[in-house]
Amino acid sequence: MIFRMVADLTAVLHFTFLAFVVVGGFLAWRWPRLILLHALAVVWGFSTVLTGLGCPLTYLENWARRNAGDAELPSTGFIDYYLTGVIYPENAVALVRALVLCAVLTSWLGFALQRRRHVAAMSRPATWQNPH
Repeated sequence: MIFRMVADLTAVLHFTFLAFVVVGGFLAWRWPRLILLHALAVVWGFSTVLTGLGCPLTYLENWARRNAGDAELPSTGFIDYYLTGVIYPENAVALVRALVLCAVLTSWLGFALQRRRHVAAMSRPATWQNPH
């Protein structure tokens, strides 16, 4: 029972991480301090996909599944098991990766433009307005 819950919570955490990789840059428009965390998440997320580097969340979920008596995720990992062929067709993997990259780059560009406007506004001298 407890191992099944750990596996399920790990899957939820994994989905949350993937969602953050896709939209975290847009969240940083509102909460700018998130941008560094988002950059780290993007580097980690893309490196696991592009290099086949193992993800600790996948290892944790597999450990919990094993101890719960369930089958482990296939060797291809979390994304292939839960998303590919379920959320989008198997032949759309390259397109989905390109769309995620576009979302990340768009969010970062928007963040940079927003920060640039903010810095420009802060560097302008304050004007005194007489209320009368």
